[in-house]
Amino acid sequence: MSDTISRTINCRTEEDTLTLAQALASSVPAGRLIALEGDLGAGKSTLARAFIRARLGDEEAEVPSPTFTLVQTYDCDDGVQVWHADLYRLTDPEEAYELGLDEARDDGICLIEWPDRMPQDWWDGALKVHLTIGDRGERKVVLSGDASWRSLVEELSA
Repeated sequence: MSDTISRTINCRTEEDTLTLAQALASSVPAGRLIALEGDLGAGKSTLARAFIRARLGDEEAEVPSPTFTLVQTYDCDDGVQVWHADLYRLTDPEEAYELGLDEARDDGICLIEWPDRMPQDWWDGALKVHLTIGDRGERKVVLSGDASWRSLVEELSA
């Protein structure tokens, strides 16, 4: 058995992407990092927003993009804190420590957009969610991670 897993999910509509985010939100435990990759407009923020709303149990919750604040935090009813970070404006991976994300990774859930700007060792144990836009506007979502993500990725791609 391989120590990594990778599966592709085709989301034909935005609703499909929201459903995927909700399924992720119901399954990801505290202490995990989800690295959201993709070009501008690929759907990283849409997926993160749906994930956070699902964790909060509030489809109407205001979930602003952290583009300018860099980090937004959300306290969920189960006591888990979700950290949503946009690292696009960072110029050095070490700046991510100043945002408190290293501590959040221990007992919260971190959703990180533009993860190529985070410290390299943060990739250990992360779930990579890579979004691309297809010719008809659909999203191709590639979920990949180490063996600890195997059952979740297989369940989501079934």
